[in-house]
Amino acid sequence: HFLGLVSEQSIYNLMNRWVELEVLPAARAYGLGVIPWSPLNGGVLGGVLRKQEAGAASRGDSGRSAATLARHRDTIEAYEKVCADLGEDPAHVGLAWLLAQDGVTGPIIGPRTVQQLDGSLRALQITLDDATLAELDELFPPPAPNGPKAAPEAYAW
Repeated sequence: HFLGLVSEQSIYNLMNRWVELEVLPAARAYGLGVIPWSPLNGGVLGGVLRKQEAGAASRGDSGRSAATLARHRDTIEAYEKVCADLGEDPAHVGLAWLLAQDGVTGPIIGPRTVQQLDGSLRALQITLDDATLAELDELFPPPAPNGPKAAPEAYAW
């Protein structure tokens, strides 16, 4: 009479969408909750360029986040512009996008301050329209089911 699995925890964000190939559909089919970790891709989707311009410390200044930012700077610039056009913080848009994905129970947000925790609640109030979702899909395309990296190799470590 063991309950069994009730949730799946995978990396999932606008920049890492591999779970859309098999994990999300399977979780929906079996009634599993999906709890994405790294919803802002190590801070890269949290307004890193705006923070750098303001001279604020940012997780995107070092390590893996800095390397990701260097590789995807143009896309991140375009993303932050989309967010600015919406009048929203990039971190809140990234979380709102995740919450709009069918099958996502709730992201693991990992705030470092009470201000970040309180600010993250804004994502619950943001509704991204179809045009914005399409624009985000253009910037961060979903993985192709039969693309060069198909499941399960697409998201294997």
